[in-house]
Amino acid sequence: MLFDSTLRRDLARNFGATLVVILTIVLTMMLIRTLGLAALGQVAPQDVVLLLGYVALGHLPTMLALSLFVSVVATLSRMYRDSEMVIWFASGVGLTRFVGPVLRVCWPVLLVVALLALFVWPWQNQRSVELKERFERRSDLSRVAPGQFQTSNDGTRVFFIERDAADSRTGRNVFILSSLADTESITSARSGRIELDGDDRFLVLTRGQRNEQNLRSDEKTLARFESYRVLAGEKVLSSMDNLPPKARPSIELLQDPTPRHQGELVWRLGLVLGAANMLLLGIGLSASNPRRASNWNLLFALLAFVVYYNVINLSQAWVAGSKVSMGTALIAAHGGAFLIAMLLLWWREHHNSRFGWWRQPAAAGAA
Repeated sequence: MLFDSTLRRDLARNFGATLVVILTIVLTMMLIRTLGLAALGQVAPQDVVLLLGYVALGHLPTMLALSLFVSVVATLSRMYRDSEMVIWFASGVGLTRFVGPVLRVCWPVLLVVALLALFVWPWQNQRSVELKERFERRSDLSRVAPGQFQTSNDGTRVFFIERDAADSRTGRNVFILSSLADTESITSARSGRIELDGDDRFLVLTRGQRNEQNLRSDEKTLARFESYRVLAGEKVLSSMDNLPPKARPSIELLQDPTPRHQGELVWRLGLVLGAANMLLLGIGLSASNPRRASNWNLLFALLAFVVYYNVINLSQAWVAGSKVSMGTALIAAHGGAFLIAMLLLWWREHHNSRFGWWRQPAAAGAA
C-alpha cells in the first residue's frame, strides 16, 4: 500500500540520519570524558579505546530509543507541515492508522534495545570493572608516566619518575611527595625498583634523601640513605566477587530479588518499555498546524522524552530504596505512560474527526 510504503521509507531514512547525529555527539562527549579519566590516572591510556567502546554499548539503548522517537516526531511533523496529513485524514485514514506502520518499522530496533538492555548492558559494565581493576592492581610506580607528576590511588602521594626503558619495575630520579595528617615528607632518590613481599608491594629506593616536616610543631628532619624501603601498595581486593547490580546478569538479578537488584531490573525493563511507549507518544505529540509560523512540537516531544526517562531513573531509586515494589513501579511509570499515549491518540483522533482544521480553509474559501 502506498500509505505504508511511504511512511516506512521516510521513517527509516530519518531514523538513520538521526542515529548518526546522536552517535557522533554522544561518542565525542564520551571520548573527552574517557581521555580525562586517563589523564587523571584512573584508567590506563592503552585502554581508552576499549573503554570507550564499552561505554558506548551501555548508552546505545538510550540512543536508539531517542533516535526512534525523534524520527517518528520529525516524519509526522513533516507530513503535517506539507499538508500530507490533510490528504490522509480526508481519505478516511485516522491517526491511529499510523501505529501499525510505525511499529512494523521500529520493532527490530526495539528488539535490539531489549537485547542491549537485558544482556549487553551488564556484560559491558563487568568488562569495564575488569579494566579498572586491572589498572588498580598495578603498583603506584608502574602507574606513573615518565616525566609527569602523578597522584597515587589514595591521593596521599605524588610521584615523579624517569622510567627505565629496560625494566618496567625500575626507574631513575624518583621524587615522592607524601602528605599525611600531621607530617609532610619529600623523598628523592637516584633510582627505585619494585619488590614483592607476599601480597604487599615495596618500593626500594637507593642513594637518596628524605626531608620530613611536622605540620603541628614545624619540626624538620633531613635523612640521607643508601637504601630505603617504603610500602608502595597493599594487595588490591578483587571487585569481581562484589559486583554492583548494574554489572550482574539479568538472570542473577531475578534469582536474588533484593531491593537493589529489583531496582536495576526496573531500569533495564524500563528502557524497553519506555522505547515502545515513546513511539506511541511521538505519534500524538507530532500533530501541528501548518498555518502557524512556529512549530514547537519537536521541543515539547524532547521535553517529554527527558521527563519520561527521569521517571525511569526515579522509579529505579524508589525500588532500590524499598519505597515501592517492582511491579508497582513498572505499572505506575510505564502503564501510566501507555495510558497517556492512548488518551493523546484518542484526543487527536476525536479532534480531527469532529473539529478538523483541514475543513477550515475550505469553509473560508466558500465564504
